Amino acid sequence: MLCLSLLIIGLDNTILNVALPTLVRKLGATDSQLQWMVDSYTLVFAGLLLTMGTLGDRFGRRSALAAGLVIFGTGSVLSAFSGSANALIWTRALMGVGGALIMPATLSILTNVFPPAERGRAIGVWAGCSSTSGGAPSSLSTSPS
Repeated sequence: MLCLSLLIIGLDNTILNVALPTLVRKLGATDSQLQWMVDSYTLVFAGLLLTMGTLGDRFGRRSALAAGLVIFGTGSVLSAFSGSANALIWTRALMGVGGALIMPATLSILTNVFPPAERGRAIGVWAGCSSTSGGAPSSLSTSPS
């Protein structure tokens, strides 16, 4: 479950990068809007990461993970049905809020679930899931035509 949570965070940006040409055609997005589509998620995610980790520690790790998954999922569904480039930018920012809740909650839960003897291995698997999720589907992108 924890690695799956990390996987959705990492795959999201890769999927968006593959879809950029389609977004130009379907939404009429400008170069500036395309840049904001990519960066709004990352900017909000990075800006809130420490704050959301602290809130998760204070109010509950499982609650933070659940709230993050709900927020991220809601933002993802809204993104899928965005009718304009600006709407997509805002819904991706909402996904960044959810991602900022998910990422620290997964590591925090991990360090509390595993005993000290197994913790190093568990963190290694967590780091592997986190690092591979961002580049995994790049080989699945559309073939050149």
